[in-house]
Amino acid sequence: MARYSKEHREWMVRQMMPPLNRSVPELVKATGITDATLYTWRKQARAAGAVVPRGGKQADQWSRQDKFRVVLESTGLNEAEYCRRKGLYVEKIKAWSQAYEQANTPARPAKTRRR
Repeated sequence: MARYSKEHREWMVRQMMPPLNRSVPELVKATGITDATLYTWRKQARAAGAVVPRGGKQADQWSRQDKFRVVLESTGLNEAEYCRRKGLYVEKIKAWSQAYEQANTPARPAKTRRR
């Protein structure tokens, strides 16, 4: 069984992260590392809170969880710099953030008039 350094594993996971968004099958072809190993590394990175979208998808196709991770990760950072590094648009992150805020705001009951 091949052993990979921590730096190599981290580099491979970064390949699956924005802005590269490389898919596991693509990395298997390019590196020869098994898909099981790459899926395990991706799963471990996701469990640690990293934004690693599944399947090399573009931002519009990401899961709600991945979008939420980006919103959390970008909070308090220079949005323009963050977006440039991740290959995202500031407007997209703002829209995701607003959607999560609205989803978590309790609905107000309709006021009824008393007669």
